[in-house]
Amino acid sequence: MGKKSRLKTQKSGSGASTVVSPKEMLNLISELLQKCSGAAPSAGREWEEYVQIRGLVEKIRKKQKGLSVMFEGSRDDYFSELMTWAQENGASCDCFTVTNFGSEGYGLQATRDIKAEELFLWVPRKMLMTVESAQNSVLGPLHSQDRIMQAMGNVTLALHLLCERASSSSSWLPYIRSLPQEYDTPLYYQQDDVELLLGTQAVQDVLSQYKNTARQYAYFYKLLQVHTHARTHTHTHTHAQTYRWAVSSVMTRQNQIPTEDGGRVTLALIPLWDMCNHTNGLITTGYNLEDDRCECVALRDYKESEQIYIFYGTRSNTEFVVHNGFFFPDNAHDRVKIKLGVSKSERLYAMKAEVLARAGIPASCVFALHCNDSPISAQLLAFLRVFCMTEEELKDYLLGDHTINKIFTLGNGEFPVSWENEIKLWTFLENRAALLLKTYRTTSEDRSLLEKPDLSLHSRLAIQLRLAEKQILEKASTSGADKRLYFQKKLEDGAALPRFQESDISFLENDTDAKLPILLGRLEEEEESGGVQAEEYLLNGEKASCGMGAEPGGDAVSRQDAGSEQEDQMESAERTEAHPKEKQE
Repeated sequence: MGKKSRLKTQKSGSGASTVVSPKEMLNLISELLQKCSGAAPSAGREWEEYVQIRGLVEKIRKKQKGLSVMFEGSRDDYFSELMTWAQENGASCDCFTVTNFGSEGYGLQATRDIKAEELFLWVPRKMLMTVESAQNSVLGPLHSQDRIMQAMGNVTLALHLLCERASSSSSWLPYIRSLPQEYDTPLYYQQDDVELLLGTQAVQDVLSQYKNTARQYAYFYKLLQVHTHARTHTHTHTHAQTYRWAVSSVMTRQNQIPTEDGGRVTLALIPLWDMCNHTNGLITTGYNLEDDRCECVALRDYKESEQIYIFYGTRSNTEFVVHNGFFFPDNAHDRVKIKLGVSKSERLYAMKAEVLARAGIPASCVFALHCNDSPISAQLLAFLRVFCMTEEELKDYLLGDHTINKIFTLGNGEFPVSWENEIKLWTFLENRAALLLKTYRTTSEDRSLLEKPDLSLHSRLAIQLRLAEKQILEKASTSGADKRLYFQKKLEDGAALPRFQESDISFLENDTDAKLPILLGRLEEEEESGGVQAEEYLLNGEKASCGMGAEPGGDAVSRQDAGSEQEDQMESAERTEAHPKEKQE
């Protein structure tokens, strides 16, 4: 390219607002911070709060109009520089190039045939932007003093990105210039687009995402007014539009990698690799500590000129839309959240909670209804069976013969507690899914809306997500009805109840399809503590994990949501399994 930096400031043309005094802007920022830091709104008032916060953000953005900093030209102008920079720094660049794939956005295109499981991409650590590289940059003094940055690595990465973007001598400029200038995450939606998500499972995440991003922006704006050293290097952060860009860049690309000593994990942006688009499959990315680089093997055979895909993990379309800005129609892992719990006021609460504890299941938990032929997991089946147990059945599972075996088979569909219990649980599921369907504002018109030629991309994403959620709930309700009728017939026919045999334990342990994903605690510990401690689960019903793959083709580089929507500024618990996506732009 021949230029160290091609940043430009949008000039105040005819559409620019008048100059705003620092005091006036600080007053607006203070008002925004106060609004975002108050008590959570009462049920049903979340939308009203969102509209108020959005109004303040838009007012600030309007006052800052014409002052945001951007790169000249389009992304296409910088991809050759990106490839040259990557090659000079030891990354693999000989079997692919960056190409525009239309509705899928930019991705990697094979320049030769690539075999399945062939190592085709590696990126050395020195090319990665990490929390550690942020600590070693001009942000170091601020990071050492600010507990928000120390608790929230994703925020640190966003500020790191802004600092390097503003520096004409940054070694990461070829990467930063290749990033999109805008994204399709809900942070970029118009209010009407967000309104299309009302009633969906995604809307709470979207509203929280917007609120937390606004709060972060206001907090750091005020902080940088007194931290002069950091302000000198992060002046572009003071614009709401630029901070939104940095947060979205991190949210759609942030991943976990091991630290150099392998003792911990850290957060990173991985150039080139984050250009790969998603498809169904297996995770094929790992981190090679010996060579200190991120490595990726081919998911399948690729012919020359084909697009190279990777698998982002078992994410729902809600997660893809909220955190990555795209909808994946063929998502084999799509699901809808369903929150269930045993009421503490129920007479049988203690008994049910104890049986659930012995199976390693919380008495109150967020589960998932899946898009496949088996809409409920073994864990959810076990919960519903206990939830619907009579007092006699509970006593049998607590005090009867072979209690260990009975607990072990709670999530196995082949061994019902009783025909009556099966009828009750499937009736409950049928009715619960039907009730959830009634919370949606639309019914059959979603498909016709998608056919409108003038429908915006963001509106299309919202409607696709809404329709997909309803289809999952409809399938779950239908499945519940079918199962209910099936077990009613069993009861009417007086069919014998299948009995669990001791020999079945080895069968279940060796058969991965039948093995239960239920955490069975050691009984002696249960007896001493009064039950297995409930594990923490993600909102999508999956247990959090952060396992690292040190070998190519092994476990994935664990991806972590950079989405500020999941973190409170003062108390952050960062989630695992976020995924990069070069989404539709």
